[in-house]
Amino acid sequence: VQLQASGGGLVQTGCSLRLSCAASGRTFSSGRMAWFRQGPGKEREFVAVSTGTTLYADSVKGRFTISRDNAKNTCYLQMNSLKPEDTAVYYCAAGPWNSGYFAYSRSYNYWGQGTLVTVSS
Repeated sequence: VQLQASGGGLVQTGCSLRLSCAASGRTFSSGRMAWFRQGPGKEREFVAVSTGTTLYADSVKGRFTISRDNAKNTCYLQMNSLKPEDTAVYYCAAGPWNSGYFAYSRSYNYWGQGTLVTVSS
């Protein structure tokens, strides 16, 4: 099973980016797909999850939108109104829908390689 994250880049404050996470090797239509991020000098933190419903970290609520296309086995993260504090390596993750608290990284079995998002002020 592989998760391939893409779409990161360098943008200015207030701009938008869309990240993609393509899964191969198995389908995750009935499981969770999520995004985490790790900023410079910080621990990895939960960003958003799609698991029948969508849930977000307070820091991104109203600006980020997670979606998925099960036919393409792909998950997306639309990021609007980006701020410098959103600068991080963004990781996609996938796992069973009932594998523990959705915001814990240990609840996910599969991880992408990460894509860097840099927001300049």
